[in-house]
Amino acid sequence: MNAEPGYRGRFAPSPTGPLHFGSLVSALASFLDARAHRGTWLIRIEDIDGPRTVPGASAEILDTLGTFGMFSAEQPVWQSQREVAYQQALAQLLTAGFVFPCGCTRREIADSLAHSHTRHTHTRHATLAYPGTCRDGLHGKPPRAWRMRVPDGNAAVLSFKDRWQGMQTQDLAGEVGDFVLKRADGEWAYQLAVVVDDADAGITHIVRGADLLDSTARQIYLQRCLGVSTPAYLHVPVIVNELGEKLSKQTGATALDTGAPLVELTQAAKHLGLHPSAAGSLEAFYSDVTAQWAKRFAI
Repeated sequence: MNAEPGYRGRFAPSPTGPLHFGSLVSALASFLDARAHRGTWLIRIEDIDGPRTVPGASAEILDTLGTFGMFSAEQPVWQSQREVAYQQALAQLLTAGFVFPCGCTRREIADSLAHSHTRHTHTRHATLAYPGTCRDGLHGKPPRAWRMRVPDGNAAVLSFKDRWQGMQTQDLAGEVGDFVLKRADGEWAYQLAVVVDDADAGITHIVRGADLLDSTARQIYLQRCLGVSTPAYLHVPVIVNELGEKLSKQTGATALDTGAPLVELTQAAKHLGLHPSAAGSLEAFYSDVTAQWAKRFAI
């Protein structure tokens, strides 16, 4: 097994409710990758979306992870406490000319795309691709949000190699458009927060669900504009329900059974393509599946 003392990974749940099986798969994958590289594994609570945050959920998530044998090597970080860092990053991007104010509503964006016979959506929250309406000014409208200006032409095409999914390519201009960094309701957008948090924590490897694969090109572009390092990425297949929807709290996912952690962990490991043997303890389970993960991803 390779030793990488500089390896720093993380699991970043949103406290919108208790952990469910889909969350466990992502947590286990990131935990195993850190163990296989003999690196550091951290926990970040992504409570940046205030209206969706459930009181008490952060503590419940940390308790559940502990019951399943997963502990942060350092004190967990809460996004809600990092306002200053996000504001500094936005100011840096604004000074460099990458950011502009936008006065468009979602309805106006949808109408603009309909009239142009172009309607792209990207997966994260099914957001409409932005048509560039306010790039050159607000046209008398009050500012509502702050957007990141993406390049034009070939410079907008960004490629990266995912450790699980292989080569990925996204045209930021055609598929996404200028994306939001600070929302109209004053909340910080996921894209900015995650990039700033990962950079400040020195994260070298990001392991998460494939539902976030679509966000990666935007995050890499932001990293380049902020002058920070780009981590290695690995996106694991997500769990879906009987309707083919991603398993989530919104689609009826139930909380993990904290009374049977080995049962839940064994099922999560199988979803990741691992073949855990019958284990009588968490220590034995992790020893077994970490060795299997290392053969696939760390050697």
